[in-house]
Amino acid sequence: MSSTRVLVLADDLIWQTRLVAQLQAAGATVDRAKTARELDQDLACADAVVVDLTASNYDPIGAIERAASAGRRVLAVGQHDDAAYRKRALAAGAERVYAYRKLFEDGPATLAAWLESGALAPHQARGVEEAVRP
Repeated sequence: MSSTRVLVLADDLIWQTRLVAQLQAAGATVDRAKTARELDQDLACADAVVVDLTASNYDPIGAIERAASAGRRVLAVGQHDDAAYRKRALAAGAERVYAYRKLFEDGPATLAAWLESGALAPHQARGVEEAVRP
């Protein structure tokens, strides 16, 4: 199991709660943020960040860029049908972009595999096309 400290940035309470529970089941220590300000306050204490791409309280692409440029591993989650936006997330520094459905179906196993994969450069393990598949 991972001992990674993960910051979940999500302003939707249902998805934030789900992501936190799945990351905890995967062995991570998890903190929560709902705004860019909270992300900036808590980023120094995190090893990795999970960003929900469907947000109204922050700019998800900007959040990914800030977290990645701070040297944090970044995973993004979002709608399966917005491939262009998901590609933008990868270009901003997300290692992976998973569809909500993927995490709904097997979130703890998927997140555990990501946590255990270690530090990867964006797109290193998979091409963009595979990473954006639902």
